[in-house]
Amino acid sequence: MYTQLQPQDIEIFTEALTHYFLASTGEPAAIRSAYLLNTGGPVLWNDFNGLIEISGEYQGSVCFSAPRGLLSHVLLKMGESVFSDERHGDIVGEIANTLSGRARRHFGEGLGISPPQLLDYSLTTYEPTAHNTPYAIPLRWHGYEANLVVHLQPT
Repeated sequence: MYTQLQPQDIEIFTEALTHYFLASTGEPAAIRSAYLLNTGGPVLWNDFNGLIEISGEYQGSVCFSAPRGLLSHVLLKMGESVFSDERHGDIVGEIANTLSGRARRHFGEGLGISPPQLLDYSLTTYEPTAHNTPYAIPLRWHGYEANLVVHLQPT
């Protein structure tokens, strides 16, 4: 049996999501309760999926998945006027990277964080490096639903 993250570990990601939306847009996201997923690896629900692979004292991934509308709205709130696929991909990667940076502060500087990858679930096969059950942290912001999937285990 593989070790699951503790509630205080998941809370780090919940706080990071709240902080990101508040700092970037001036409006907090409504974070719902985290739950365990039945499948391995990141579950990709939306139009844009930013994946960060984690190595070191923990291994696995953090994946932020959001619909185009949410990302367009975030870009608008940030004063952007370009709403291309590239900018949407940049912002979903930035969110995943910010959340991973917060994880490094919590789990330790020995945590290796890869550059964000933009995944297209119809074209990408992803093999998870963690073998425990991933957590989904759903959020709602301006009527949009997004998810953070945290799939980490100690090495």
